[in-house]
Amino acid sequence: MEIFSVIRLLAAGLGLGLGLLVILPGPNVWLFRLSVVATEYGHWVVLVPLLAVICGRWSGWMGGVTVVMGLSGVGLLLSSAVRAEWRSRSVAEEMTAIFGVSGVEMKRAPFSWWRMWRGVERPGVVPEIYRFAERDGEALRMIFYRSVRRSPAPCVVVVHGGGWDGGAATEHGEFCEYLAGLGYGVASVEYRLAPKYVWPAQRDDVLAAIEDLKARAGELGIDGGKLVIMGRSAGGQIAEAVAYGSGDKAIRGCVGFYAPADMAFAYKYARKDDLIGSLGLVVRYMGKRPEDDEGHYDGASGIRLAGRGSPPTLLIHGGRDSYVWSRQSERLAGRLSELGVKNYLLELPWAGHGFDFNPWGPGGQISGYAVERFLAVVTGEG
Repeated sequence: MEIFSVIRLLAAGLGLGLGLLVILPGPNVWLFRLSVVATEYGHWVVLVPLLAVICGRWSGWMGGVTVVMGLSGVGLLLSSAVRAEWRSRSVAEEMTAIFGVSGVEMKRAPFSWWRMWRGVERPGVVPEIYRFAERDGEALRMIFYRSVRRSPAPCVVVVHGGGWDGGAATEHGEFCEYLAGLGYGVASVEYRLAPKYVWPAQRDDVLAAIEDLKARAGELGIDGGKLVIMGRSAGGQIAEAVAYGSGDKAIRGCVGFYAPADMAFAYKYARKDDLIGSLGLVVRYMGKRPEDDEGHYDGASGIRLAGRGSPPTLLIHGGRDSYVWSRQSERLAGRLSELGVKNYLLELPWAGHGFDFNPWGPGGQISGYAVERFLAVVTGEG
């Protein structure tokens, strides 16, 4: 029985420790990853301290400490879901005020407690792989998820994250498949990686992918005149630069998840000793410092490229993002509003970088709903 009490105490302590990562910053990469687990998978992790509390005696000093730590862990691990429930109540109204009503009946609420555990039924789309360009003898590919509901379908062009020197087009496949089930073609595209290739190689690769999609529109069952470009983190920077800098009227909208919209700003506030060594990362990607070529940085910055004719934009950022400062999206939203470009910034105060890795977690659900509603409006479907 004494051993069991110790196990309960340790389980409660583990739950509390993970729960504290909901409110405290992760000082290294591993603790950062655990903080994502705590905030976006806390509804599963909470079973550990919960069982520690209910399975055993509450009396004695060990039982009392177990209960206090366990209940504290339970509260912290469920706090993201509670905050998501509260935040979700105003999202639909806020987006309608900016973008209007699409006419599409939304299939789900912005947030559901039950969906965190159950998820949603996926359509079983088999990804198709196409080569769209060749650079220095290496093929660049897109992973295409075909719409299961209509043809020709609007197409979402997804640009992956990974700090410009990593990542893969296979990321977030579950959400791509979900969008295909809603009636969109989805093309997740590759691009050349830094430091071997520096900006604007990445922009050129995404533009090549877009041209290939237009050329293959009939084959893929998409409408080449209805494209929405979406990127996460580093991919968000590329997506915003392409959306605002290309002048392509086929790009009906832009979605940027926690993206650095101003590269000079990113360089100015980067630190050598942060989690990803941002200062060196930016320089390796851009190939030079902003003081050496200010225009080069402007050409990679959505905030500098945006104009009055830029496409409507959805920006999504977590308030606890320790990789890309949330001020990046706030400043871009302000600039777009100055220009008269319709935009909506969905701020999630509890969320960190990469919160949508779990599409059915608290942050993943709300951001997914916002994307779904945005796509319906800007593509004119419904």
